[in-house]
Formats: sequence, C-alpha cells, structure tokens
Amino acid sequence: MAAVGVHFGASSACVAVCKDGHVDVVANDAGDRVTPAVVAFCDGETLVGLAAKQGRIRNANSTVVGVKRILGRRFSDDEVQQYIKRNESTWVVENDGWPVFKISEVRGARTITPQQVVVLVLAKMRDTAQAAAGSDTRNVVLAAPIGFSAAQLAALRAAAEEADLSVLRIISEPAAALLAHGVGQNNPQTTRIALVYKFGGTGVEVTAVKVVGGMYRMLGATADGAVGGESFSEMLAQHMAAEFERMYRIDLRTHARAMMKLRGSAEAAKLVLTTQNSANTFVDSLHAGKDFDCSISRARFESLCGHLFQQALQPVQDLMAQLGLCPDDIQMVVLCGGASRVPRLRSLICEMFPGAEIPGGFPPDEVVAMGAAVQAGLLLAAAGKAWAGGAQAETNELGFKVECSAQDIFVKVVNGNDDEMQLVLPSGTPLPIRRQHTFCASGSVPAIYLRVLEGEANIPLAQVVLKDLPPIEAMRDLVSIFTMKRDGNLVVSFMDQQSGKTESVTIEACRSEE
Repeated sequence: MAAVGVHFGASSACVAVCKDGHVDVVANDAGDRVTPAVVAFCDGETLVGLAAKQGRIRNANSTVVGVKRILGRRFSDDEVQQYIKRNESTWVVENDGWPVFKISEVRGARTITPQQVVVLVLAKMRDTAQAAAGSDTRNVVLAAPIGFSAAQLAALRAAAEEADLSVLRIISEPAAALLAHGVGQNNPQTTRIALVYKFGGTGVEVTAVKVVGGMYRMLGATADGAVGGESFSEMLAQHMAAEFERMYRIDLRTHARAMMKLRGSAEAAKLVLTTQNSANTFVDSLHAGKDFDCSISRARFESLCGHLFQQALQPVQDLMAQLGLCPDDIQMVVLCGGASRVPRLRSLICEMFPGAEIPGGFPPDEVVAMGAAVQAGLLLAAAGKAWAGGAQAETNELGFKVECSAQDIFVKVVNGNDDEMQLVLPSGTPLPIRRQHTFCASGSVPAIYLRVLEGEANIPLAQVVLKDLPPIEAMRDLVSIFTMKRDGNLVVSFMDQQSGKTESVTIEACRSEE
C-alpha cells in the first residue's frame, strides 16, 4: 500500500508517494512537480494550481493566494490584517469573527472560507498522488510549520479529511526536512545539532534541532514573514519597471495589471538565474501596446537584492544568539523551500557555517514533502506489524496523532529540600520519552508530596504521595520517573530509595485536537 506525504506551503504545494520503500515526488497533470497553491473562482468554475496562477492577471479579485497564512486565524489576528494589506485585498471580509473570501459571480455573491480553499488544493494533491499510485491511496502525513497553533493544525487536519484523505499524522516541516535526508536514521548512535533553514515564498523559518539516537528535539525556532522568495521577485519587478520607464517614459508602478505581468516575468527570471548567469525577459504588449525586452545578469540581481540577503539571514543570527550557540556547534545545515535555490544565499550560509555539512541531492522545494512521505511509509509499516500481531485496535485508537509533548510538564516536591518547580518535559519533546529526576528531603518528615503541573498556567495534573515513611537521620533520596508514551499518556513513579516505597499514577492524555 502506498503512503503519501504532502507539504502545503504558502505559495506552492508538493506531494510525494512512498511505495515499496521508495519515495518519489509526483508530477501533476501539467507535468510540474510543484503545484502553485493558488485557487481561482470564475463564474461557477474553480481552477487550482497553474491555471489559476496564470489567470490571475485577468481574475485578480477572485484568485486566492497564500491562504496558508490565514488558515485557522481570527479576522482580528495581525497576520490576517497583514495579509489583507499585502495583497491589497478588498474581498476578504469578516464573518462571525473569521476571515472569508467574498466571491462575486454572475449567479450572485457567495463566501468561501480559507479552509474550503485548502480543501481544493489538497484535493488536487490527492488526485495527483492517486494518478501515480492508485485510486485507493488516501493515507497521508502532512507537514506544517513548527509555529502552527492548535487551531491552525485542527483546520489543516479538517481540510485534509474533507478532501477525502486519511491523516496519519501532522509533523513539523523541520522534522520532515531532516527525515528526507535521513539525518539520524542511518547512524542512530551519533549526536549532532542541525540547523533547518526554510526559505519559502513568503517567509523564512530557522529551526535548531538536536539529533540524538535517531530522535529529533527542537531546541528553538525563529521566523520572519517580512522577507521571502516573493521579496526577490518584487525587487526584480521594480527594477524592470524602472527599465521600462527609462525606455518609454511611462511609470508602470501605478498600473496594477502591468505590474502583475512584470511580477510573473520577474519570478521566471529569478528561477533562471538560479542556474544561469543571465536571464532574458520579454513581455508582449506590457502597457499601451509597448513590448518590453530586458536582460539581467546574476551579478546585477545579487546587487539589487543585497539587503534582502542580509535580512533573510538575520533570523539565523538571532536564533544562534538566543540559544547561545556558535557556528562550530552546528554540524549540519539543511536547506528547504524554493527560495533557498538562490546561489548567493547558499554561499552566504556556507560562509556562516564553514564546518557544517549541507546535504544536497534533492530540490529544496520538494524536500519537506519527501520527508512527510518517509514518515507516512514508516507509520504504515508500523501499522502493518501491529495488524500482524493482533494489535489493530490499539493502532486505530492512537491514530498516530501524537508526535511530541504538547505542553511543558513541571514537578514540585512538597516537604522536600527544594520546593521550587522543575521543568521535566519541555513542550516539543519527541515521544516516547523516559526521564528520571532525583530529589532530597529531610529524613524526619513522614510524608512527601510530588505535584505534577502542566503549561505556563501551572495547571495541576496529579499528586503522588509517599506516606508513613520511617524516620532516618540522613537526608532522604527520592527518585521520580516520568514516562510519556506515544499516545500522550504520562506515567509518573515516585520512590523513596531508603525504604523502597513506591507510588505511581497514570495521567491520561487530553486529546483537545479531537
């Protein structure tokens, strides 16, 4: 049975299929391995992908782009307001506190929610995968940004299920990028720190990951939505507009239709410059019947975008300073996102981390989808083993939904030598996990309480009590063991080493996402 990995990005989407142990990115019906995450509504007809993107010039007010940025967000959210301002959109309106798209058609106006737009894109990914792997291919692992909120993850899962996909798990994009390159999988005994640099169309995200024994632990992450691949395309478009003005004494910056044409040409030129030293752009009848022909060199492009390169690398410096890391601490840098193809950016990262390995071999805009497909294949293989062993009910019950601990878990010992709270399981800890902590307490106290709390609000989860302890002259040594299973259930054991008394409690996982 084939398994599918899908990366739904802000500007594009990609689907990969894992079958018989091999992972391949699947091309869509247009022959492209990456599909624009663009949806257009044209008088009852819905276009998805390249056709929608190409028709945006004629159908700007009914074409949705970058919907990922507002998925699962309230209308009052700053990101939604920035989306409206950035896209100069007058057809994003509020409905019960949520953003919706107001579509004007011949039959009348209607509203479309961001989740419905995502359903259309994911359905396109489903059809693409099924064309290659068979009509029964429905099992999917989705990759989402590490900063996605619970509401955004729930909206993404609901959209996938509405698109007739069976979601095995939602994993983070950095984890998917590492899985695609097999980091920590081929040699699980090694320990290293990897930096995942994702530079997509609308933003940059940097994540530091500690790889220990084949497990990934996120050390920290930072992002900047003000610079992305579209920023480079816009800079090229502005340069082309200046060239047109120099040739014809006409300022195109006030003509939205002409600028949209230039942005499309600039994006194509940018892609050419990732592999060639120069790119030629020709736009037939750009404005007022005048053609536009322009050639730009890679050196000129790098000069125009010099400040953008620095802005794109600033999150790396911020994260390194935040975590107290130096370049020598990073053993690997994994690049993903289509904008990371730019040669100058790659060379700057190489200069920043001269001793780090930068794996290649896969197109950066396909890496995340490939990693998601790898995870999907692993999950289906595990499910097959569970079926063979008669554990199907357990597998279905878990649903492969829990990947890491959702909240910080703290512990506090009452009547101990130190009654300060301690963090035992940080949020984002990969599961399953087992942690052991030791405490000291006076030998004269007859009872000791271990309190388990969750999150920043210190919500009480449980209390483990060791009572009727025999008095001793020395300090009492206490051991607590925290075991969180893959289903999110937490088992806490508390033991007095002198008397051997042990108490334990099991805390059931709260599946708020369901």
